Amino acid sequence: MGSISTAIVTSRILGLPDPRKAGSGNPGATNVLRIGGKKAAIITLTGDVLKGFLPVVVAKSLNAPPWIIALVAFAALLGHVFPVFFRFRGGKGVATAFGALTAVNPLVGGGLLGIWIFVALLFRYSSLAALTAAVAAPFLMLVTIPANKWLFFLSTGAMSLLLLWRHRSNIQNLLAGRETKIGAKAD
Repeated sequence: MGSISTAIVTSRILGLPDPRKAGSGNPGATNVLRIGGKKAAIITLTGDVLKGFLPVVVAKSLNAPPWIIALVAFAALLGHVFPVFFRFRGGKGVATAFGALTAVNPLVGGGLLGIWIFVALLFRYSSLAALTAAVAAPFLMLVTIPANKWLFFLSTGAMSLLLLWRHRSNIQNLLAGRETKIGAKAD
């Protein structure tokens, strides 16, 4: 499921430019917002969250052991970042990771959403909000999950490292003062 690029599919259905070739070039909800507006972004965001959420819910409903659930969550993120259908060039994975981690532990999902909203409102940088939530995610998992804390801490930590790596250009832009704020038009 992770390999289905919601941004590309949504853009094609709505007759928008390919998000890999327009705006920031990232096939994710933030770029789709820039090139296609709120409706397209909401569809993309919902699809990206669901493709992380649904596989974990299915694994849990099948009473999969915790290590399988952790692996399914990570696999959904990997599929988004390296989609087999799009030459392994995908998005940054924030929404998919959020969906997967919310399905693992809804308290973590609520905490991540709260952190993202707080940082986004305070600084108006989507990337900074995502990076802050990514750094917090393993620790939220550690303090909220009742069993297998260290397994989920480590798997969530791996997901967070992947998210940080995928945002390396955003980190450089933030440090250089060139990152686009929420609501601003991209250059």
